[in-house]
Amino acid sequence: MICAASYDYEAALNLTGKHVDIIQIIVLALVQGLTEFLPISSSAHLILVPVLTGWRDQGLAFDVAVHAGTLTAVVLYFRKEISRMFVEWFGSLGGKLTPDARLAWAVLIGTIPVGIAGLLFKDFIEVNLRSPLVIATTTIVFGLLLWLADRKQHTPKDEYTVDWKLALLIGAAQAIALIPGTSRSGITITAALLLGLNRTASARFSFLLSIPVIVLAGGLETLGYLKVASLGDANDLLIGAAVSAVSAYACIHFFLKLLDRIGMLPFVIYRLLLGAMLFALFL
Repeated sequence: MICAASYDYEAALNLTGKHVDIIQIIVLALVQGLTEFLPISSSAHLILVPVLTGWRDQGLAFDVAVHAGTLTAVVLYFRKEISRMFVEWFGSLGGKLTPDARLAWAVLIGTIPVGIAGLLFKDFIEVNLRSPLVIATTTIVFGLLLWLADRKQHTPKDEYTVDWKLALLIGAAQAIALIPGTSRSGITITAALLLGLNRTASARFSFLLSIPVIVLAGGLETLGYLKVASLGDANDLLIGAAVSAVSAYACIHFFLKLLDRIGMLPFVIYRLLLGAMLFALFL
């Protein structure tokens, strides 16, 4: 999950053809695409891969590009739902509140907490909370919380039952994901499960909730980078965006298809092993 911040764009553009080879670009883009919508934290992996491999940090420009790829994937996957929500939301301004309009309002309301938290804490988080030990801690703590939430008795409530109160609570949980290692999808799915949604509905609402967050966080950064990016920079960033888009689309499809069958336990186990490994390496 990216966090827009005041940034030196010229300095931050360190993922270019002359600095990083195509293998690194593809690997990092695949990592982003495969982890953005799984409850294991994409931002943590994008920070950790360069640390563990010795690669140069890919820079915020690349983070923005691959998040644009995952944004493309989620919009394409939910294109029919988004189209209905968009139309019905405008209709609700005239007083007609349909289920799709209610869901659109829930997504908008759920975005408010992370927007406020990003404005207040983004600089502190960028400077102080990107270390492997912070990631190890959040990976384990929020992995255990996901396990507890998944053990709850599941109800038939779907994403269309989310009212403004539930949306604010899930949105408040999403704000915690500004801390690397938390996992935006992981914490929002956890909150939705604890609030009574079933697994599939929790995941679907989490994925829809990601759309305005990625748009808001990446929009200003993208405009800033375009002012100083060269053609070579653009080529590398476009490759990263394309790879992350394809892998993210496949990830959404199979995750939703298999979720009820496998539950959250495989991801909880992965988080615990990853956190333990990080403590062993960096403590």
